[in-house]
Amino acid sequence: MTARFLSILAAAWLLAAGADAQPNLFGDAAPVRSCESLAELSLRNASVEKTVVQPGEGSGSACRVTVLVGRPGTDSRITIWVWLPERGWNGRFQGVGGGGLSGGSESRLKAPVAQGYAAGSTDTGHEGGHGSFALDENNRLRWQRIRDNAYLGIHEMTVVGKAVTEAYYGRAPGYSYFNGCSTGGRQGLSEAQRFPEDYDGILSGCPAINWPQLHAAQMWGQLVMRERGHIVSQCQFEAAREWSVEACDDLDGVKDGLVEDPSVCDVNVQALLKIDPPSCDALTAADAEVIAEIWRGPRRRDGGFLWYGLPYGAAFRGLSNTSDDPLEGAPFRISLQWFQYFLTQNPEWDWKTLTRDSYEQFWDQSMEQYRAVLGTDNPDLSGFRDAGGKVVLWHGWVDQLIYPEGTIDYYERVEEAMGGREATGEFLRLFMAPGVAHCRGGDGPQPTRHFEALRRWVEEGESPETLEGVAEGRTRPLCRYPLTAHYDGSGSIDEAENFVCR
Repeated sequence: MTARFLSILAAAWLLAAGADAQPNLFGDAAPVRSCESLAELSLRNASVEKTVVQPGEGSGSACRVTVLVGRPGTDSRITIWVWLPERGWNGRFQGVGGGGLSGGSESRLKAPVAQGYAAGSTDTGHEGGHGSFALDENNRLRWQRIRDNAYLGIHEMTVVGKAVTEAYYGRAPGYSYFNGCSTGGRQGLSEAQRFPEDYDGILSGCPAINWPQLHAAQMWGQLVMRERGHIVSQCQFEAAREWSVEACDDLDGVKDGLVEDPSVCDVNVQALLKIDPPSCDALTAADAEVIAEIWRGPRRRDGGFLWYGLPYGAAFRGLSNTSDDPLEGAPFRISLQWFQYFLTQNPEWDWKTLTRDSYEQFWDQSMEQYRAVLGTDNPDLSGFRDAGGKVVLWHGWVDQLIYPEGTIDYYERVEEAMGGREATGEFLRLFMAPGVAHCRGGDGPQPTRHFEALRRWVEEGESPETLEGVAEGRTRPLCRYPLTAHYDGSGSIDEAENFVCR
C-alpha cells in the first residue's frame, strides 16, 4: 500500500464526505476583481506565483491561484493552492488535508469548489509523499521542513486561503471548515490544538494524531515475524481475520458480518488451530502465536504496554504484509521511511536488522524527538471550545493502518481534561464506524454526509447524535461514542431504522 494509494484513498474519502452544495450566505456573491489581478496581491512572506481561470467542476469556471510562502533565513518553501468559484460562491472557505507524508494536493480542491466553496490545500513544503524531505544532502534533519509538514504549512494555507478569498470577493468567508482523513484528520486536529481560531468546524477522520507512536507501532508485525523466525502467509492472515469476525459478530444482537465493537470481544486464539483455509495450509501453533501478538499490540521486553494492536476484523495486509514468493515480510512504505529518514537518518537502513532491543530504543527516540512536533494528541481544546469551534471526529473500527483505539484514547483524555462527556459534546463528538477500514472501504456501511452534519452543527446548532452509514443495500446508524448500534429485534437488519444506540 503506497503513499500514492493513500493519497488517492483520502481524495476518494473527500468526495464521499457529503459536503452538499449550500445556499449562499451572501446571496449572489460575485467577485469584485478579476482573477488575473490577484497576481498583484500583497501577502506577508508570500507571493502569488500564478493565477489562471480554468473550467471548474459542476458550477462553472474557477479562479485558481498558486501562492509560494517562504521564511527569510530558512529553506522553507510552501506551495499553496486556492481555488475560487467565479459564480455561485457559497460564502464559505474549506481547507483540505493530505495523506501519508503528503501535505495535500491541488487536485483535492475539485470537489469542494464544485459544491460552491472557496478551497485551499498545500504541499506543506515538499512535493509528493516521500520521507526524503526530512534530510539534507548530509543526512541532517531539516527541522524547518519537518515543522512545515507537521503543522505550520496547514496554518499558512489557512491564513493565505482566507486572505485570497476576501480579496477576490470583497468580503471574508462567513464560515471556515477543514476536511481531512488520515494525515488530513491529524492536520485538522492540529489546527484545533495549535491555531484554535482558524476554523469554525473540523471534520477529522481516522486521524494520525499519535504520529510518533503509530509509525513505530506499524513495524510491530514485521518485527514479531522476524524475531520468531516465522512468516505467516496472507492467506492464513485472512483466514484468521474472517474467523475473528465470525467469533465476534453477534455481540450487537444480530449476525450481519460486522463486529460492532471489537474492543469488547474476547477471542480464544487457540481456536485458530482449527482453521483449515481452502486455499492454503492450516494454521499452526506458530501462526497463532504471531497473530496473537499482532492483535495484542507492541509491548516492551518486560511486557509493558507500548501501543494498541490490530482490531479484530481488520485486515493484516498493509502493516503485516508478506510476499508469497519467497515468503517474507514486506513493511509498510511510510513506516519504513519513518525509520530511515526520521529515526536512523540513514536512507539505506535495512529493516531486517531490527531487533526487540533496538525496536524499544527506536520507540523511545520517536516519542522523545517528535512528539512535540508531529504528535497531535494534546487534550486541552479549551481555546478551540472558547472560539466556538466544532469537531466531528470519526474512525473506522477495522482501520488496518491507524488503529482506532488510539483515537478513542485521545477522545477519552479530552473528556477528562474538558469536563466530561456532556461538556465535551458541546464542541467535539466521536463516532465509530463498524466494518469500515482506513478512511474508506471494508464491509461496513460507510460514513456519508458527515461534512453536512458538521455544517449543520456549526451553522444551525444541530448537534449530531448519529452519522449516516450507507453501503450497497444496507444502512446503519453510526452512534456517538461510546454508544453502539443494536438491533431492536424486528424488521430488516439492513435498515438503520431497526437499530438503536445504547
